[in-house]
Amino acid sequence: MLVHVLVLNHNGRRLLAECLPSVLDAAAASRHDCRVAVIDNDSSDGSVAWLAEHLPGVEVIRRPNRVLVSFNDVVAALSGKVAILLNNDVKLDRRAIDPLVEPLVEEGFRVQGSGFRTLTPQRCFMTAPRCLRFDGATYEGLKAAVLWRFGLVEATAFFEGHERVIDLADLTAAAGSVLAVDRRIFTELGGFDPVYLPGRLEDLDFAYRGYLAGCHALYVPEALAYHLGMGTFGEAYGRSGCDLLALRNTLLFQWKHLRHPLHVLRQAVGLPARLVLDVLRAAWLPAPRRFLFTRALVAALARAPQIVRACQKSPTSREREFFRRFHPRRMAEVPGTRGWGLGTGRSSGRAVEPEHEVLNPEPRTLNPLSS
Repeated sequence: MLVHVLVLNHNGRRLLAECLPSVLDAAAASRHDCRVAVIDNDSSDGSVAWLAEHLPGVEVIRRPNRVLVSFNDVVAALSGKVAILLNNDVKLDRRAIDPLVEPLVEEGFRVQGSGFRTLTPQRCFMTAPRCLRFDGATYEGLKAAVLWRFGLVEATAFFEGHERVIDLADLTAAAGSVLAVDRRIFTELGGFDPVYLPGRLEDLDFAYRGYLAGCHALYVPEALAYHLGMGTFGEAYGRSGCDLLALRNTLLFQWKHLRHPLHVLRQAVGLPARLVLDVLRAAWLPAPRRFLFTRALVAALARAPQIVRACQKSPTSREREFFRRFHPRRMAEVPGTRGWGLGTGRSSGRAVEPEHEVLNPEPRTLNPLSS
């Protein structure tokens, strides 16, 4: 089967030299026909020339620099069923590709070593690997829970108890630096939303839209990837700039999607408190971090008209279900413990044995939401 492996690059010649050979090695080791290509986002550091000289067999697709949004039209034009989307600061284990692909294409897929999972392929629209730092030991994520923190949503892989479940397959709320997608569903959902440019939170937005459409994203710990972290983005924007974008885009995500009364109340209480705290602590912070939330709020308000155009009504029950399903306590549950399960409704309050668990057994029509 044809699998497209796409590496997004902007001024990352050094990163390509370090990371791309592992991607090519993983592609060669896969049982699928893997085609590796680099999407170059208008690099000016000689990345394209370096690829032509050192890896002439790798296709280069040139695009303007629209960060993750550059994936959208490239994926839409592909012919294969699956596309693997990578940042340029990601290395792949030699055996990483097939475990990521199989849940997207195979009927009755089993995740080895983590209990029985019955997956309907058309329902699984995205998979994410276990991700480590470049040291090969430090866990970075991609099994994400969602929580509220003082009026803001946060997707995190470091929820309480995550250490005991990182080896277990489960759903995930988001995945950013490396993920595999069903190409058709990715396109029908609209890919990554340009309202978040230059970036942060667009991966949570994409995964959330897939969840609302009745699909699921799966964390596959058997697949292993290594991520440098902020290899390109951090250098361009610095820590304060990245935090500012994350705050701005969190507000945009919430205004775009969240309508449940409880979620509106959380924002109504938490956001004014954040503004007050922003003012009170400004004198003790270095200049780049002063009034960070206030500046993020102003920047988000400037993009509010785009959010209004993108909004579509979705059932608040499904919205609430998302936050229950990906609550840190739920994500930290271990198979065989009270209330454990991959289902999307409320915990049954009884022990659920893994071998009887069926994921999303009811058919649901894909209803892509606008991005």
